[in-house]
Amino acid sequence: MASSCCEEGAGQEEESFLYFAYGSNLLTERIHLRNPSATFCCVARLQDFKLDFGNFQGKTSQRWHGGIATIFQSPGDEVWGVVWKMNKSNLNSLDEQEGVKSGIYVVIEVKVSTQEGKEITCRSYLMTNYEPAPPSPQYKKVICMGAKENGLPLEYQERLKAIEPNDYKGKVSEEMEDIIKRGEQKLFRT
Repeated sequence: MASSCCEEGAGQEEESFLYFAYGSNLLTERIHLRNPSATFCCVARLQDFKLDFGNFQGKTSQRWHGGIATIFQSPGDEVWGVVWKMNKSNLNSLDEQEGVKSGIYVVIEVKVSTQEGKEITCRSYLMTNYEPAPPSPQYKKVICMGAKENGLPLEYQERLKAIEPNDYKGKVSEEMEDIIKRGEQKLFRT
């Protein structure tokens, strides 16, 4: 059941905005790291887009050691994600996390459909100038945990699990390792 913030026109008050997450920000622990105001609104579908992974300008992410999530237009495909209601005070930190100033991602406005069929407009991000590359096992795990935590459709969760990661076996940043650990603890408690 969608919360009231995913009703038509909701969430667009002066002090807040809606953000459609499809990558690592699916996981509550990840989004709250730098954006504590994020509140789960609903699960939603972005029609005619496809999930991809890549490295901006061919450079591997130093945080995740593999391709990071992006989306691109693809008629007939769909991307499932989470709509977060966020305070505008977190706008700069979200843009910073997504690398907007350095040109890694650009801000886009998307229309997503809730599971109840309501259409809402959200802020999201699209990577520019990237070379396709598989995600690290750790990055893929964060996305899959977020999909499970927030109840994305099971068929879509299976598609995420089927993504072939790269063969990175080292550690990701301590901060990200902590997010993975906390996310696992939360999922195994429920």
